[in-house]
Amino acid sequence: MVLGKRGDGSHASFVCLRKREIRPRAFSIKKGDFCMYRYLLQSEYTNTNYDITVFVPETEVPENGFPVIYVLDGLSYYRFVRDGIRLQHVNNKKTGVNAAIVVGIAHKKEEMREKRFLEFTAPSELLVVAEHAKGKIPEEFGGAERFLAFIEKELKPMIESEFTIDKRAQSLFGHSLGGYFALWCLFNHSATFDTYLAISPSVWWNDKELVTMCKKYLARQEESDRTDEKGLFIAVGEKERLLVEQSKEIVTLFEEQQLPIEYYVAPDENHASVVPTVMSRALRFGSRW
Repeated sequence: MVLGKRGDGSHASFVCLRKREIRPRAFSIKKGDFCMYRYLLQSEYTNTNYDITVFVPETEVPENGFPVIYVLDGLSYYRFVRDGIRLQHVNNKKTGVNAAIVVGIAHKKEEMREKRFLEFTAPSELLVVAEHAKGKIPEEFGGAERFLAFIEKELKPMIESEFTIDKRAQSLFGHSLGGYFALWCLFNHSATFDTYLAISPSVWWNDKELVTMCKKYLARQEESDRTDEKGLFIAVGEKERLLVEQSKEIVTLFEEQQLPIEYYVAPDENHASVVPTVMSRALRFGSRW
């Protein structure tokens, strides 16, 4: 079942034509230079309701369709990405930021903390908890495969059926555990997206398992003669000392293999402040790739 959200806040439900086929009629809210579409989407894979917000710039559709940026933690970060695109694409020759559709994926506010740990982390029989996180992690974790199935089999088909998009120019944006999920997705399911934007990724999770995953991914790339290279942007705040150190391990592995990566340490920024300060860099990278 898909619920479209009207501008007045009411909802309308739409029956799918076939199981797993999603064809809702969107209700748009026009605000000057863009249109916004909102959906409530219930996933069969995660048994979770997501608030999906879609930004579409009011500009000529590119020949190959619009690039798409999928934003995790949409409740927190969708507006940053949306406004970065909205304000900068109109003068892209100077800003380097192209017009794109932005898709915010949001949990309900009261569920967000628990759902992030559950859906953004990889399946694992054993969880090694870092010292700084002891006593802070919910009991449920390891649902990343199911969450990715939601994106691939439910959300993407809806977006592709509703909007004119370029399937070869799709990005994933995530911060903190969302950044972990972005890197996990790249290292294990790289074909899902073309560009990965990981801000302050939680490399510490489960005894830095991302570093091991990264090494295996790079080995596969070497064996395949790098025929399917992806773009990777990693940014952290200077004051995130642990994350600076740990993310640099992944950056170094990429650099040793001479694979494309951009790494930025934002001066004077911390875990809470880093996203708005690196947004333009991330969007320029995604537009170039």
